[in-house]
Amino acid sequence: MLEKLVLALLAAALVLGASGCGAKKNDLAPDACLVSNRGYLRALERAPGAVRLAGTTPISDCLVSEQDAGQLADIGREMVVAASKLNVEARRDPAGPAALQLGYLIGAVAKGADPIHTDLVRRLNSAAQFTASGGAPPASFQRAFGRGYAAGHATG
Repeated sequence: MLEKLVLALLAAALVLGASGCGAKKNDLAPDACLVSNRGYLRALERAPGAVRLAGTTPISDCLVSEQDAGQLADIGREMVVAASKLNVEARRDPAGPAALQLGYLIGAVAKGADPIHTDLVRRLNSAAQFTASGGAPPASFQRAFGRGYAAGHATG
């Protein structure tokens, strides 16, 4: 009898332990965030208006507290590639839409970032501010980027 009770308690403990494993409430981003860099670039075409992935998800919602490391790496990689592509366009036309879209992306990420996103924020800022000369981007870029950043931080 005691043996059956011990087995039953052990089984209950295993079931309770297993229910605590796996995805936590705050570790997964919405599915809309799991797009390629092209998905981010298409959505960013709406900037400085409200940018939404899959029509409903703000970019800031892609960064969640206690985010799963693999998912953060996947989302972060696509965001960095998008930022790098926008930077190339913005260096050709510093006052153009790419600089504004780049600012929006960075502003939205800053809005949603927690301490676990520090490295991603740093990498995105590096991709955004890159210049071939190593100097600061021109003032026209900074103005467009700033408008985008403000919009992204407000609505992204």
